[in-house]
Amino acid sequence: MSENYPFQRSDEEWRKLLSDEEYRILRKQGTEFPNSGQYNAHYEAGTYNCRGCNQPLYSSESKFDSGCGWPSYDQSIEGAIEYRKDTSLAMLRIEIICSNCGGHQGHVFNDGPTVSGKRYCVNSASIRFEPKN
Repeated sequence: MSENYPFQRSDEEWRKLLSDEEYRILRKQGTEFPNSGQYNAHYEAGTYNCRGCNQPLYSSESKFDSGCGWPSYDQSIEGAIEYRKDTSLAMLRIEIICSNCGGHQGHVFNDGPTVSGKRYCVNSASIRFEPKN
């Protein structure tokens, strides 16, 4: 993982800032179990921010129920996400990463049902909801 992100923390600082599960997902590219995350069936108006650095990543307007077991969005906020080829698990996928802190969010797929055709499949542990005022 690149170390050239605007929001920097040492590994020790990340471990203190995040829970064990958040650290495993955001810093070690882990995945939570399907249908286990707090935001999978969450549909309030607001913004979903990176749990590591609080950068806004997804608008609630882009959220949809994909039935995959993870929160899904058809687009990210412009400039908020970086994309990286991921060949782990003997598959070719595109990893999505917070552009501010390098925190792993999940993966994006080209099978979304909306006009964008995208499905940003995100771990609830990697995001924090900020309600619309």
